[in-house]
Amino acid sequence: MPNTVSQKTIGRLSLYRRLLQALANKGVKYIYSHQIAVIASATAAQVRRDWMAIGYSGSPTKGYEVAELIDAIGKFLDSPKEQKVALVGIGNLGRAILIFFAGRRPKLNIVAAFDNDPYKVNRVIHGCKCYHIDQLKTVSDETGIDVGIVAVPASEAQKAAEKMVAAGIKGILNFAPTPLRVGNNVYVEDIDMTMSLEKVAFFARQGNFERNFTSGEYE
Repeated sequence: MPNTVSQKTIGRLSLYRRLLQALANKGVKYIYSHQIAVIASATAAQVRRDWMAIGYSGSPTKGYEVAELIDAIGKFLDSPKEQKVALVGIGNLGRAILIFFAGRRPKLNIVAAFDNDPYKVNRVIHGCKCYHIDQLKTVSDETGIDVGIVAVPASEAQKAAEKMVAAGIKGILNFAPTPLRVGNNVYVEDIDMTMSLEKVAFFARQGNFERNFTSGEYE
């Protein structure tokens, strides 16, 4: 089923789970689609379609049971077993990523970090051992890593991605401000913070726009 769901739907499901977990922590037991739609900046119809896509439906009288919905989204999004992640680049951004993701998703775990700085290699940084970048394939083969995070400067990003692909990694989260050229069998998600900040700054200057909750775009 996951292959039939769009990338945007996967992104929204991840957002719903985070929002629902926050509600559960506050003791909320049930919620209606229009309520989560307001929090998620979506439409109630879109929320219902997304939840129907994972085979979950609510009660017309009570709405959706929050705990069950969190579980249903988790079963859809998460691997049945732990997925192991490699982080390439232990600069300021890489260290922040290690801190942020520590324990956040039990089935998605950064198990090894890689760098070419001799002062970082063979050290444990924020609970994660750092290896030399040339050891990426060996460590990946030994540990079963299939997801990678690129947190190096743009000039080094393509080489890092090529080493990941050679190591058998099938999904890359790219924080470098440059597009990566990889095969069609590798999924890449680009997080360009500079581009995003410039976009926010541009629209902040305009001061006259509305968000289309159906598309998620500003008009």
